[in-house]
Amino acid sequence: MSRAAEVPTAAAPPRRTAPPAWVVVALACAGQFLVVLDVSVVNVALPSMRADLGMSASGLQWVVNAYAIAFAGFMLLGGRAGDLYGRKRMFLVGLGLFTLASLAGGLAQDGWQLLLARAAQGLGAAVLAPSTLTIVTSAVPEGPARARAIATWTAVGGGGGAAGGLVGGALVDVWSWRWTLLINVPVGAVVLLGALWWLNESRAGDGRRLDLPGAVLVTAGLATLAYGISRTEASGWTSADAVVPLVVGLALIGLFLAVEARTAAPLMPLGLLRVRSVASANVAMFLSGSAMFCMWFFMTLYAQNVLGYSPLEAGLALVPSSLAVILGSKAAPRLMRAVGARMAAVLGTCVAVAGFAWQSTMTVDAGYVVTIMCPGILMMLGAGLATTPLAALATSGAAPGEAGLVSGLVNTSRTMGGSLGLAVMSTVAAQRTGDRGTAEALTEGYALVFRTGTGVLIGGVLLMLVWLPRGVSAGSAGSAGSAGGFPRGAVEKSSE
Repeated sequence: MSRAAEVPTAAAPPRRTAPPAWVVVALACAGQFLVVLDVSVVNVALPSMRADLGMSASGLQWVVNAYAIAFAGFMLLGGRAGDLYGRKRMFLVGLGLFTLASLAGGLAQDGWQLLLARAAQGLGAAVLAPSTLTIVTSAVPEGPARARAIATWTAVGGGGGAAGGLVGGALVDVWSWRWTLLINVPVGAVVLLGALWWLNESRAGDGRRLDLPGAVLVTAGLATLAYGISRTEASGWTSADAVVPLVVGLALIGLFLAVEARTAAPLMPLGLLRVRSVASANVAMFLSGSAMFCMWFFMTLYAQNVLGYSPLEAGLALVPSSLAVILGSKAAPRLMRAVGARMAAVLGTCVAVAGFAWQSTMTVDAGYVVTIMCPGILMMLGAGLATTPLAALATSGAAPGEAGLVSGLVNTSRTMGGSLGLAVMSTVAAQRTGDRGTAEALTEGYALVFRTGTGVLIGGVLLMLVWLPRGVSAGSAGSAGSAGGFPRGAVEKSSE
């Protein structure tokens, strides 16, 4: 696999001093927060959107799906574009598109306008998200400091997903559903100005062009596959509505792999998948995401549909879980130094397994502390502890010129795992609940979801024990010292 040197570009004007690392990390994390927040912030606003815009039930679900499909489908393209055309440039392009699309969505007067804006938001997020992790790893030298920076990035991302329900509920209660989108406009503008001033440009200096055939095939394949996944909840896994796009999506991805094996400048060098740390960490991230993403969705449904919480009360109920994922992410580097990245991921996932198993014992009339708070804390504490070492392992296996690609692959694995997991878990819950709409029936379905998630995470633990590379600690994650990735001292430099 090619080891292209990282070189500064001439796009940014020279400045007297390099920006402080914490400023660069803060800007990148702010971008990541907006991306993850918008995956979940609109959930509590859906009934208000339907009433205001006169949307159908099937149209309403695409407020969520349009964002997720565009986000997952364009992620690899966004990551590679950052490597080739500049990480700062793609950060600005992605954030600018995301902010403008948020404005358009907040001002939408018809359902199709809202759906188009959500798809544009997803595209902007797919361009933006891979650059955030690459900018973080570029700003901080390899070793414990980089592990702490990745932990901060993970915590902010987890906090964004966790805060979605709370922020959305508060905005809907105080103003209207439109502010779940409009809130991104002032925040995005501030981050854009900060990025223009503080971020320095860097890219892979190998002179290669973007692999257009590969980009078209992988984007179409992932988007079609995501569409098929989204159709399973309404139509079932055996219906033509779901089977046809799933088969077509898989075929397109297969064709993409065939093209990549033969092109001189591939979008995704297949040799990257032979790097153990990259392949194993991404598969583990996919499995973890398939269970973890479902937690917020079903906990919110349980709180509102069974326990009778309002949208704002449901968001407040999950605040301890939100704090737990941040705590876990910040504690992960210390755990990595003590036991290594592999065992840190295993131990974190085991903590999440305990939380999922506890949550699966939910009842109709149980109290908040034992039904939502305590199991939620365990689930999200485990998620924070596990995600940081998995992200560090995945990025440790890439050459500097492929850092953006691997960042996109990490996000794609987690997002596609979450999309697939949500579709599967929704089907599981619906089959157990059947036509019964009682609180007891709903509780049975939600409990089965968490039992299924427990099994998925146990499978993830076994995979990590067998496949993740040994001997990678917080000090070496992100370097070649033990993972075979970045050569020591070959950390990419941004222009002065």
